[in-house]
Amino acid sequence: MTIHAKNFIAGEWVEAREMAPDLNPSNTDDVVGQFPRASAADAEKAIAAAKAAFPAWSRSSIQERHDILKKIGDEILARKDELGRLLSREEGKTLAEGIGETVRAGQIFLFFSGECLRLAGEKVPSVRPGVDVEITREPIGVVGLITPWNFPIAIPAWKIAPALAYGNCVVFKPADLVPATAHALSEIIVRAGLPAGVFNLVMGRGSVVGEAMLRSRDVVAVSFTGSVATGRKLAATCIESDPMKKVQLEMGGKNPFVVLDDADLKTAVECTVNAAFFSTGQRCTASSRVIVTGGIHDRFVDALTERMKSLVVDDALKPGTQIGPVVDQSQLDQNLSYLKIGRDEGATLKAGGELLNRATPGFYMAPALFTGVDNSMRIAREEIFGPVAAVIRVKDYDEALAVANDTSFGLSSGICTTSLKYASHFKRNADAGMVMVNLPTAGVDYHVPFGGRKGSSYGPREQGRYAQEFYTTVKTSYTLP
Repeated sequence: MTIHAKNFIAGEWVEAREMAPDLNPSNTDDVVGQFPRASAADAEKAIAAAKAAFPAWSRSSIQERHDILKKIGDEILARKDELGRLLSREEGKTLAEGIGETVRAGQIFLFFSGECLRLAGEKVPSVRPGVDVEITREPIGVVGLITPWNFPIAIPAWKIAPALAYGNCVVFKPADLVPATAHALSEIIVRAGLPAGVFNLVMGRGSVVGEAMLRSRDVVAVSFTGSVATGRKLAATCIESDPMKKVQLEMGGKNPFVVLDDADLKTAVECTVNAAFFSTGQRCTASSRVIVTGGIHDRFVDALTERMKSLVVDDALKPGTQIGPVVDQSQLDQNLSYLKIGRDEGATLKAGGELLNRATPGFYMAPALFTGVDNSMRIAREEIFGPVAAVIRVKDYDEALAVANDTSFGLSSGICTTSLKYASHFKRNADAGMVMVNLPTAGVDYHVPFGGRKGSSYGPREQGRYAQEFYTTVKTSYTLP
């Protein structure tokens, strides 16, 4: 089925003057649909509608907000197979991954429907006799949400759900590569009964729609997930704007996974395969640096290389596929360029990396494994965002920890060990926002905070109760009865 989509602005579905095709990366002959390329004027109308809706929505009852978010979550879960299939068709992750991500999105909306009923403040004594002090949280206003292509429904969910739960109004700009999933999610949100203007979908280029959000005095906060370069520019613009905008950035990672001599070999291999290659390596939490101590290095590399031979790369919707295609030609070209960079730097391409032909034309690539990598190499420093892993040999735990932390990123960090001593030390000393022990670095729960340090993240955490730090502002009130 081919979709002809519209933007949703001020409570109405609105045709766009310019449209663009959405292609299936597993089969480039398959056009998923035609989707709007909004103008700056479209974005400005959406912002104005959100501003007009904010006074009433910000004072709406917590029961109303709960009921609406619950409807959204319930419908997502009821349609998980259909939505997951659409997601996999346009993004390229396997059907199992697409359905799993859709379930996560539904769970996020249900979690925040509950948060609506758990809003709380504090009443504390004043140092002045007879004075009452109340500390409360209030919604901040119109928020601009800019989401990436690699998680087309989960990341929009973990931005939109808390924004609405805490009483804000939303202007949502999804990534150009995955408009179909965003459109389907938006249809569900609209059907749940939100007042006109509370939620707006504006599909189009970041240079147009995103810029309109950043220029607008009426957008008080922007939450962005994407590249470091774009995130830095966005943050600078938000801080320089008048009035200054609140900003939240999630920008990527070069995540280490440490394998110690005492690790369970099978666990280490499976964690690496999952985090480095599943979802075609297109996750900001992927393990792209595998740091292995000398005593287990050769056995680990041999076992990992053998395991890679059994990985099935094919059409994302085909039964039995374990790894789908790369998302588009641009990303594929970038992956291939890093294979050349790695070889030129002196690393050994131990396995994979070749282009693959399948029954349908798509962006198929065999997962690649480099050995003989030094942490100073570009393939160990720069985020590739593809199924490319680099093995770095170290002598012991102390060197492994030092190498793991020697990066400008700090999102997720993992270790495989049977030693409680090393596991405990690593959890305390890894310079990352999230630490995994005997688990893949990719894969997180929906009810706890998500985010990192250094170049990976900026601003308050996303997900769970910590989301309120971004989507609300604190007010302290004094009363003399």
